[in-house]
Amino acid sequence: MASGNLSAHPDGLDPNTIERPVFAATIRPHQSLGRTGFRAVMAGCCLVSAATSIWCWRMGFWPIAGFFGLDMIALYAALKVSFRRGRSFEEVMISQLEVLLARVSHRGERREWRFNPLWTKLTTVEDEEYGLQRVTLISRREHVVVARDASPDERARVAQGLTRALAEVKKGY
Repeated sequence: MASGNLSAHPDGLDPNTIERPVFAATIRPHQSLGRTGFRAVMAGCCLVSAATSIWCWRMGFWPIAGFFGLDMIALYAALKVSFRRGRSFEEVMISQLEVLLARVSHRGERREWRFNPLWTKLTTVEDEEYGLQRVTLISRREHVVVARDASPDERARVAQGLTRALAEVKKGY
């Protein structure tokens, strides 16, 4: 009959925590304009456009009013597309068993990459003037860019967390 702590793993790993993430992050693109900001920008642009259109109409340049209307429609459409694309995100999770990168588009389409953490390497491309430009996970012959829509400072924080997590996972081997 066995004695001692039966719940302890012979290699020293707790079987209940082996799948628990060492690192997990959700990366969303930066959006500087919120809902109230969108309304303020559109109201200001429409006000300027209307005032200029009325002035041009009174001066006899009536076709210009139509072009200002088209400009406002184009601005509205561009901002709406930007908001819609802001719903995309990336999830990065590192556990003792795998590295998971999931990219979800603004349409809800999900694409996943799974790597063995022991074979995964992190590379970065940094520019002196602009900061960290690219963070790439490399496993065997597959390269996947991480945090591609994030700012250089956010990429640097993600890279530091990924580097620490990969080092911690590889530490026991």
